[in-house]
Amino acid sequence: MKAVDYSKFSRLSPFELKDNLTKLASSHADRLMLNAGRGNPNFLATIPRHGFFQLGLFAMGEAERSFAYMPEGVGGHPRLEGLEARFDSFVAARSGVAGVAFLNSAVSYVRDQLGLSTQAFLHELTSGILACSYPTPPRMLAITEAIVGHYLVRELTGGQLPTGGMDLFAVEGGTAGITYVFETLRENKLLTPGDKIAIGMPIFTPYIEIPQLNDYRLLEVQMNADPAHGWQYADAELDKLADPTVKAFFVVNPSNPPSVKIDGRALTRIGDIVKRQRPDLIILTDDVYGTFVDGFVSLFATCPHNTILVYSFSKYFGATGWRLGVVATHRDTILDKQLAALPESDKAILDGRYGSLVVDPRKLKFIDRLVADSRTVAQNHTAGLSTPQQVQIALFALFALMDEQESYKKAIKHVLRHRQSALYRELGLPAKRDPNGADYYTLLDLEAIASELYGAEFAQWMLAKKEPLEMLFRLADEGGVVLLPGKGFGTLHPSARASLANLDEYEYTNIGRVIRTLAEEYHQEFLHRASAAAE
Repeated sequence: MKAVDYSKFSRLSPFELKDNLTKLASSHADRLMLNAGRGNPNFLATIPRHGFFQLGLFAMGEAERSFAYMPEGVGGHPRLEGLEARFDSFVAARSGVAGVAFLNSAVSYVRDQLGLSTQAFLHELTSGILACSYPTPPRMLAITEAIVGHYLVRELTGGQLPTGGMDLFAVEGGTAGITYVFETLRENKLLTPGDKIAIGMPIFTPYIEIPQLNDYRLLEVQMNADPAHGWQYADAELDKLADPTVKAFFVVNPSNPPSVKIDGRALTRIGDIVKRQRPDLIILTDDVYGTFVDGFVSLFATCPHNTILVYSFSKYFGATGWRLGVVATHRDTILDKQLAALPESDKAILDGRYGSLVVDPRKLKFIDRLVADSRTVAQNHTAGLSTPQQVQIALFALFALMDEQESYKKAIKHVLRHRQSALYRELGLPAKRDPNGADYYTLLDLEAIASELYGAEFAQWMLAKKEPLEMLFRLADEGGVVLLPGKGFGTLHPSARASLANLDEYEYTNIGRVIRTLAEEYHQEFLHRASAAAE
């Protein structure tokens, strides 16, 4: 590999650096690229997708029936009268067709387990999948919101959410949710330039980069998880939240890239800090990987009144292309109280911003401001996630709720853990099993791997002589392996992130072999230099 000035890549986001690595890894026509850089899963939930497409056929029949007197090619909105009976006939006529039994069970579950109207649900589904009306309400379709609320409580809070309920906003994936939350916190003066925010590190890179933009200019206080203690936060790090000048705490849980959930001890300590010292602290938790780990409990359960929850359906259901997510707040959130406590001058500015929406803009809730801001306020009347996307959200959530044996979840976990074992086995190291681990990613600590393979002296030499980016570029060029630098996620030690979600098991075997080969080359260089120095 020719000499490269790696310093020019040092400021790139890991996701932009990935493009350079991918180009290098794919430049050899005689081999396949092994791209473990991006976390796009190669598995997906088939049953709710079958249901979606069968629902589309039913809905098309409803549309054509509605305008049966018109020429072919013209349909109308589905009619409520007799809808349930027609659905029953549709199901009976297609017995045995993939997705139909799931749809029928989903409708029954909504009626019998959730106590919601069958007719209203069917009308929401058929109208939604036809996309024949604006999203109404703009924040989220009513029955879909109720279904997803049950899903979040079960999967992310262990049923611990206090009474009072939550409000949900359906968004275009977790990335849109993050963008909207940052913007509304800024526009509503809840975070202003120069404010301190705590960031649980390592973390998904945008949480580090967005606060530094000129739009926000926030001061970042790093809360570093300790790799020597299972990537958990020491008490001294958690206690940074007690500082009254820290306005907010941003965290991905389970973490990205260590892929580890916050344990019960840390959750309890954060809850105590919020309750006794920081009832004003704003918490933003991104829980996209929560469904991959056993016994997950979100900060949204521990500190519900303080927490904004961002959740994406992309990873668990293999739906990154759908762009499906939600933002949730408790109905009794401190965000609304902080809006009410703003100085009169700020309230007057916000009266001007939201005054076209409601008679008394000061009573407009934070989450409804979030909806308005997502469409630059003036287009609030056409806000909302597209209705077919919301239908797929509802079907995904129902699929999980109805899977009482958690067969899908167990199968996905089995796949991820076998891939992890394959990678480490070929690398020559035992796979690390962590009861708090989601195993969606694995963070390869270069120093620890070098020490375990060839000893601490070699590890020290390697870190002193070899630039971590050089290792990533060599893996891409010589082995076709694409990994992302841990530094871009805020790790303190030289490391590389490998997704365990987007390749087959044998390919992780190959990745482990390529990494081991490079390590062996470095080790031979180390021995040669040591021998030469001794002579």
